[in-house]
Amino acid sequence: MVKRIIKCPKTSFFLLGPRGTGKSTWLHARFKKNTYFIDLLDESLYQEYLRDISLFSAELEPLKPGTWVCIDEIQRLPSLLNEVHRLIERKKLLFVLTGSSARKLRRGGVNLLGGRAAKKLMYPFVPEELGRNRFNLLETLQFGTLPLVWASEDKNETLRAYVQMYFKEEIQSEAIVRNLPAFSRFLPVAGLFHGQILNTTTLARDAGVARTTVNGYLDILEDTLIAYRLHAFSGNLRSRERKHPKLYWIDPGIVRAVKNQYGPVAIEEKGFLFEGWISMLLRFYGEHFQLFDDIYYWAPAESKNIEVDFLLQRGRQFIAIEVKAAERMRPEYLRGLKAIAPLKGVKRRILIYTGKKILKTPDSIEIIPLENFLKLLEDNEL
Repeated sequence: MVKRIIKCPKTSFFLLGPRGTGKSTWLHARFKKNTYFIDLLDESLYQEYLRDISLFSAELEPLKPGTWVCIDEIQRLPSLLNEVHRLIERKKLLFVLTGSSARKLRRGGVNLLGGRAAKKLMYPFVPEELGRNRFNLLETLQFGTLPLVWASEDKNETLRAYVQMYFKEEIQSEAIVRNLPAFSRFLPVAGLFHGQILNTTTLARDAGVARTTVNGYLDILEDTLIAYRLHAFSGNLRSRERKHPKLYWIDPGIVRAVKNQYGPVAIEEKGFLFEGWISMLLRFYGEHFQLFDDIYYWAPAESKNIEVDFLLQRGRQFIAIEVKAAERMRPEYLRGLKAIAPLKGVKRRILIYTGKKILKTPDSIEIIPLENFLKLLEDNEL
């Protein structure tokens, strides 16, 4: 079993993440003693609560204050959140509430908890969890590290089933969209924008849907935690920054599956997949170890060829990061990092690549192999 490294809050919290990220497995490994488990995937239990929600409170009434209660798949019955709120206040119970859809929770009144529950996100495996002997970059870019897929003997077949499960259980069964064929066309086209600046007009045209519909579909990808938009940084540089966000999927295996790509990674895919995977790593360590306050990308509007993939903000300081899936350094890789130098507060500029040598330019740009960058993340030294 892979040991997860996420930190567990001491107060009630939501544990959100896409299906297959191992939320339930982690819960049962972390909360073994003096914990009451409720699994809303148990259809008979779900139907009982649906008929009479008072049974939920009656079931928890005998528990002592300070007891942990783990409710799996809370988005199936968001109305329970009213009772959860009351039990936190009245009985001082502690809750872990897992879910795979922020949209369903919002509809059910998650704000009723009034800040009494923190939020944690569960991500695919990171190299620190897998260990160096089990981590393989090429396999990661081809299949991803979603626990459900990583543990499978037939990873391609599991990825196919995963996309079907996502479409059926997250989209179709909840009637999130009215036009299922249109959403089905949208998914692979959205996959093509992985790691790229979003052009909703182009995306809408290629998917054969209205632009306003595309914006709604992108919201769905974010709400179901399977993809996210990275916004452009707006600073005080003379050049005006682009305002369009970039799109990243949570896992390289998933984005390849929605595009129906299951073979070895093609050369033209590798750069975007590598960049997207680094994006996931940054979000993971930012979320669980507070390495930075916020994350953006940077690109001046008047230049189409200058960009910095990631700009990490910590207070008034910034770390600029460029990602290249290349084993050899080329001067043109440094254009964005050189251009961002005038931004006030930039204390570090880093190029991550798949080569072996640690280098440094005369103007202090650090060129770091992936292996060394992973160690910086793991040691919280970024």
